[in-house]
Amino acid sequence: MLYLVGLGAGGAQELSEQALHALRRAQRVFLTHPDHPSARLLQLAGVAFEACPAEPETVVATLLNTPERVVALATPGHPLVGNPFVAQLLTVDTPRSVRLVASRSVMEPVLEAVMHAAPDGIQLLSAACLPHVAPDPTLPALWFAIDAPERLRALHARLTTLYPADWEVVLIHAPGDVSVEVRRTPLDGLPEMPCDALTYLLVPACPRREQTYTGFEGLVRVVAALRAPDGCPWDREQTHASLKPHLLEETYEALEALDSGDPSAMREELGDLLLQVLMHSQIARESGAFDIEGVVQHLTEKLIARHPHVFGDAHAETAAQVLKNWDAAKRQQKKRDSVLDGVPRAMPALARAQEISKRAARVGFEWDSINGVLDKLREEETELRQAIESGDSARIASELGDLLFTVVNIARHADIDAEQCLRAMVDRFVARFQWMEQAAARQQRPLDSLSADEWETLWQQAKRETDR
Repeated sequence: MLYLVGLGAGGAQELSEQALHALRRAQRVFLTHPDHPSARLLQLAGVAFEACPAEPETVVATLLNTPERVVALATPGHPLVGNPFVAQLLTVDTPRSVRLVASRSVMEPVLEAVMHAAPDGIQLLSAACLPHVAPDPTLPALWFAIDAPERLRALHARLTTLYPADWEVVLIHAPGDVSVEVRRTPLDGLPEMPCDALTYLLVPACPRREQTYTGFEGLVRVVAALRAPDGCPWDREQTHASLKPHLLEETYEALEALDSGDPSAMREELGDLLLQVLMHSQIARESGAFDIEGVVQHLTEKLIARHPHVFGDAHAETAAQVLKNWDAAKRQQKKRDSVLDGVPRAMPALARAQEISKRAARVGFEWDSINGVLDKLREEETELRQAIESGDSARIASELGDLLFTVVNIARHADIDAEQCLRAMVDRFVARFQWMEQAAARQQRPLDSLSADEWETLWQQAKRETDR
């Protein structure tokens, strides 16, 4: 028989009668915290005990292999709350029958010591797990395992990313014991407070409008708050489908900011684009599909897998070789039959054409030089002229498409982004045409009254003026 016994928070009133009976029946008793006030209770009750080994794996081996027929593992509080030894025991097969004999956990004595009600629940968190803990500031949090000043400082550093500096927190020493002490302090005074293995920290719930939001985690919390039942009505109504136009709009605005070269505009628009990613991730989280952590982790694994020349033993001396390796890795990972699979049809046609052209060229479908592409351009122009003379609309469209695709290949050979090139040209045309509109208005001339020669004159002037 293996008893998993809870000793309560430490005071005599915290040790249940059933727990004391179980310990007296045990032929051998192991105590996880021999310096805890619970140890004094066992000594007064005449229960002999010995300290557990330091490592959970050693504890498990000791308890399962001891020759005594009835063995007990005694832990402060409740055996199932905050005890890694018990958690380890429950994951292994054991020939011994296991019986749980509980006393109260430390949570109740802490709340009683400060008369703090938690109608919406409370988080019970271990400071030993920092920084890999994500508390929710909208719920009260009870922290344990604050057994050293450096642990308290680490906890303070974590809490400052969630709560304001003047947020009052409560340190409780030896809850459940007659020597219980309660200290209240603003958060920024926490590092100066005393602590030991009997110290617990209660952080009351903090309203969203008073919380601190910093870094990427803070942004994730903001988006979650917008989507919460008491959040923003507009944000709560959004779906993956309804956000698609906004994603496209923000993408184009980010591209425009990149074109401008303005760091402030780039920062703002990239932030707006990131918001779209977070909104989609939060909606997916609410349905249980995935969350932003899953998005980030998947991206991390993908980048490592597709850069074996950085994170593995592969070699790539040039950017072209990197791209070739990348395509091969993608085809293998996604089990694609064609090098052209995976290029989104929703891309702008010019950008999609250039990506298709790049992928085909990487596997050898390529002209020897740009001169071959220029020759192809002249060939396609001749065929387009013949199609226009035929008056066949379908043939004209087909030949025009061939001509455009050839132009894209010229851009690729010249290491020019065709999409960006055309967008820049359209911007130049708009600037020139608007200059001509203003010039004609100054002359009080309607645009449709200008002759071909006048249009040409204005156009040349517009080029000189706007291209400065």
